[in-house]
Amino acid sequence: MPDHSRSSVPPAAPVCAALLVADADAWPVPPDDLVARLRRAGCVFAEEEAGIICATSAEPGERAAMARRRAAGEPLEQVVGWAEFGGLRIGVEPGVFVPRRRTEFLAELAVGLLPGDAGATVLDLCCGTGAIGAVLAARGPRAEVHACDLDPAAVACARRNLTPVHGQVYEGDLFAALPPALRGRFDVITANVPYVPADAIPLLPVEARDHEARLALDGGPDGLAVLRRVAAEAPTWLARGGSVLSETTEEQAPAAVAAFGAAGLAARVAEDDDRGAVVVIGTRPC
Repeated sequence: MPDHSRSSVPPAAPVCAALLVADADAWPVPPDDLVARLRRAGCVFAEEEAGIICATSAEPGERAAMARRRAAGEPLEQVVGWAEFGGLRIGVEPGVFVPRRRTEFLAELAVGLLPGDAGATVLDLCCGTGAIGAVLAARGPRAEVHACDLDPAAVACARRNLTPVHGQVYEGDLFAALPPALRGRFDVITANVPYVPADAIPLLPVEARDHEARLALDGGPDGLAVLRRVAAEAPTWLARGGSVLSETTEEQAPAAVAAFGAAGLAARVAEDDDRGAVVVIGTRPC
């Protein structure tokens, strides 16, 4: 599989990557005709994907419908209705941004910043499915989890994933969606903002370009328009010593660090070469 992780255009989730990583040996042996159909459609991991469809579908008609959707280019995670992320099964609805495997690195860094003994207050900004918030809730059982997104479909999906862990999900534009009483309370803010440059959207794989909301992908002219807005407002929402984390690319990282620094945050970059992940962390002084 080609590695586009260092490109200025973040790739869509590799074909079913999160699901294949979950437990590739656990899926049932699929019928040959289903494998052949997916292979003809260009699915690189046709046999594994067919096995996941068979394991998820309850009867032949449902299996056939799923196969048609996948063959038409819809992300497998949206077809089967879930993605594996951080060891959790996250519900994924049609049209909603699919959580990427590389974003597990951001979630792991955020977990490492949770206060040790006291309960934390955390925010999953631009939450999509609420996958990061769900990981924070699972790894920090006393965490008070909040999440928000501008996309109504994402908000509905995140509520289904976070309500069972008592998370609160809001619809709106970044921090404007939040109750004012939360200002200055967050120990950790994860901001997996859109960071694809606008003119690079047509270069994305069809799974992202045609099946995820553009507002979840489009980061403006240089990909950093939303990140700069987050950086400018984050200090007033963070508790003293709290941190905001945002995924970006290697090429964008210096400008992202500058944006966090201009807002008065102490900024640093963390990288995971195996997953092709780059995360900028800004911390409010104590």
